[in-house]
Amino acid sequence: MHRTTLLAIGIIIIMLASGVAAYGFMAPKTSIRQIRVACVGDSITEGSGYPDKLQSLLGTDYSVGNFGVSGSTVSLNSEKPYMNQSKFQEAMDFQPDIVVIMLGTNDANVNLSKYDQSFEDDYGKLVNAFQNLEGEQKMLVVKSPPIFNNSLNLNNTYLSNNEFAHIDNLANQMNLYTVNVNDDFGNNPNYFYDGVHPTIEGANLIAADIYGNIISVSQDSSNQTQ
Repeated sequence: MHRTTLLAIGIIIIMLASGVAAYGFMAPKTSIRQIRVACVGDSITEGSGYPDKLQSLLGTDYSVGNFGVSGSTVSLNSEKPYMNQSKFQEAMDFQPDIVVIMLGTNDANVNLSKYDQSFEDDYGKLVNAFQNLEGEQKMLVVKSPPIFNNSLNLNNTYLSNNEFAHIDNLANQMNLYTVNVNDDFGNNPNYFYDGVHPTIEGANLIAADIYGNIISVSQDSSNQTQ
């Protein structure tokens, strides 16, 4: 066999051994699966832009889905329960690794206060639905931003005193992570367009707080598997 032929064969062997195909292209690397984050909520989730900002903060290792539904509630007795909306099933089909639930603002309607006793049970049903998916979902329940406008029959005192107490109790019972974005706003209505829906700056506050908690949850999970 000619020396030139032997040399050519040797070059091909070296290229294949180093992961380079005969035509000079690098062999594809095995892709790492993104961590899927489902943002569940009402109009504050759907329209504020916080999920987009959260995606930017988390980077390409994560995939953030916006499954917010304007006007939706935790309460199954309202006109628009979140669990009755198509976005709920879409969030389930997303097969999330982390679920961020920020609901309760519309439940703070004075007309729904009579269902206060069932709020916690209904919230638990929502959480259970995600926890029953394949895998081990990390659940973050978020205390909604404050309400500064009562023209929509929404009551901030009821939100703070009743719903947050139920959320804390549920989190303790079901070992859930809580995120208190309510405190991030202080007593400043300037973070809201209409006293309820956050401005871009308000959405950035929400995203930053949730981002920090997701990173903490991810680190906890990593430490537990080591």
